[in-house]
Amino acid sequence: MAVDRRTFLKISSLTALGAAGGGGALLARRALAASGGIVPPGTALTAARWAMVIDIRKCLEGDILRRVVEACNKAHNVPDIPVKEGGPDRGIKWIWDEPFENVFPSQFHDKLQKELGHARVLTLCNQCSNPPCVRVCPTKATFQRPDGIVAMDMHRCIGCRFCMAACPYGSRSFNWIDPRPYIENISSHVPTRTKGVVECNFCTERLAEGKPPACVEAAGATGALVFGDLEQENSDVRKLLDAHFTIRRKPELGTEPAVYYIV
Repeated sequence: MAVDRRTFLKISSLTALGAAGGGGALLARRALAASGGIVPPGTALTAARWAMVIDIRKCLEGDILRRVVEACNKAHNVPDIPVKEGGPDRGIKWIWDEPFENVFPSQFHDKLQKELGHARVLTLCNQCSNPPCVRVCPTKATFQRPDGIVAMDMHRCIGCRFCMAACPYGSRSFNWIDPRPYIENISSHVPTRTKGVVECNFCTERLAEGKPPACVEAAGATGALVFGDLEQENSDVRKLLDAHFTIRRKPELGTEPAVYYIV
């Protein structure tokens, strides 16, 4: 099912209202229906506060890291731009992996257990409760939905990159060149971006269709990535947080990330 840009933006901004009474879910279904898709009643996933739990230990098993990154790239038309063409640190990334010491510099020390100290850790937009990227955006292209998700309206983005400077996690990418030639198989389900805009999102189009984020789906039943409502006592994320010790990235900054890591 193809979704044009205008419909995609409707989905991103309207589904969250379902948490306040179901109206947003209804509007999201109407938006999808208007594009020619058939959406069963009650399809959209809603929550009071979406959150994700990443189990670093389970991510070390098999090829989970590769599967998760590839699934996200494929689902969202993330281009594969060679360094020689895009320039250093000018690639586009939505979810990627880095060494533990880079992701958690203040918590890395030489007495960490060997597996953890040398682990590569998945990192992505931290979906902060107090997102600095939203505060600095002059056009409100970056905004926060009622369910906590930090979303992006690419049409309002003027390319000032204030949000990139404000994000302490390096989770935002800027299109220095046209990304379309570097997408092998363009999906018609999510709009491609253009040169001169910042991009970042959290599978809002999938939530509107009742699907979990692509990365969570790719991890499957491994439990490496779990997504759910932080405010619901019996949700999977709450159960994990109650049962395990978890850490978050740079908690001292007061951004209150909604992405938790089991160590």
